[in-house]
Amino acid sequence: MTAPVSSSPRPLDGVTVVSLEHAIAAPFCTRQLADLGARVIKIERPGSGDFARGYDERVRGLSSHFVWTNRSKESLALDLKHEGAGEVLGRLLAQADVLVQNLAPGAAARLGLSYEALRERFPRLIVCDISGYGDSGPYRDKKAYDLLIQSEGGFVSVTGTPEEPCKAGASVADISAGMYAYSNILAALMLRNRTGKGSRVEVSMLESMVEWMGYPMYYAFDGAPPPPRAAAAHATIYPYGPFPAGDGGVVMLGLQNEREWQVFCAAVLEQPGLVRDARFESNSRRTAHRAELRQLIVEAFAGMRADEVIGRLEDAGIANARVNDMAGVWAHPQLAARERWTQVDSPVGPLPALLPPGASSAYAPRMDAVPALGGHTRTVLAALGYGDAEIDALQAAGVVA
Repeated sequence: MTAPVSSSPRPLDGVTVVSLEHAIAAPFCTRQLADLGARVIKIERPGSGDFARGYDERVRGLSSHFVWTNRSKESLALDLKHEGAGEVLGRLLAQADVLVQNLAPGAAARLGLSYEALRERFPRLIVCDISGYGDSGPYRDKKAYDLLIQSEGGFVSVTGTPEEPCKAGASVADISAGMYAYSNILAALMLRNRTGKGSRVEVSMLESMVEWMGYPMYYAFDGAPPPPRAAAAHATIYPYGPFPAGDGGVVMLGLQNEREWQVFCAAVLEQPGLVRDARFESNSRRTAHRAELRQLIVEAFAGMRADEVIGRLEDAGIANARVNDMAGVWAHPQLAARERWTQVDSPVGPLPALLPPGASSAYAPRMDAVPALGGHTRTVLAALGYGDAEIDALQAAGVVA
């Protein structure tokens, strides 16, 4: 594929997004919009900003979460509770296409920023509200963090070992909500192109997470037992999971059918007689006798390095993968070969960044800097028509920083 020219038009060029966001769900959504060219103005609390800025200091003093979800945005430090903030917000929203917020339940409405309060003044505005449980129902005001939604949505119950459930190692509830907000905003923009009118998009973390739980829910349909927790192995297909090699490496492999099972026994394990073993003659029986089969596989792999195991699996056409740690992912040869890494600027200098999934032949994604807190306050206000003296007065009054 021919690399697109960086100056080519992007799909969301000219679209302005104002975001009252913190943590992951809304920032992850708006970063996708920025990748497509949207101008994202991130409103942050003066002094502290998005609290995700303080989660850790792993990226040369910056927060890993913040660096991940906030490139290509402009930071406006605005005290939303100050009486002088209303005029600034009004000017912003008059020029905006989308307002995104994931404040505490009811906070946006108390600030006069609900869709109902804004629709008459700004009829083309799309308002996206992201919350834990939605704006109605008995859980409406319940606090919602990623791990809590993983739990309420059933994810934790089917993840982990038979002895103990566990959460995902990434913020899957936040990510799911962010992605559904992103796709629904794109749909709302397309609809506005036809109708000329804005709309409200409401996304709940719980509903997003439960949508992702479709397979285990239907597996447990009508009171049936749910999929058993099987650690990193597949719950209902075997062998499908991680196996140690003799050098300490771990290889993930997956068999999908009886033909692959026969090839695996003959070419990988070099034990073709296992095909006739009654314990392993079908997937259901291999799953029922997984402990015995795992022991046989571990013994066969004990005399090989992980590279040798993967070589045999590749030659046999058996699906496989390395169980990489984070250092292994940073150095992944496939990502390097496809030139998926670039750099973005930040308050601490250039940082590596992965290009967004979904390479287009028509345009290059926007990959601008991770903003400093309030780093764009003056430029944003100037673009709204405020003069230098007015901006100085707003700063002196504590409206902005």
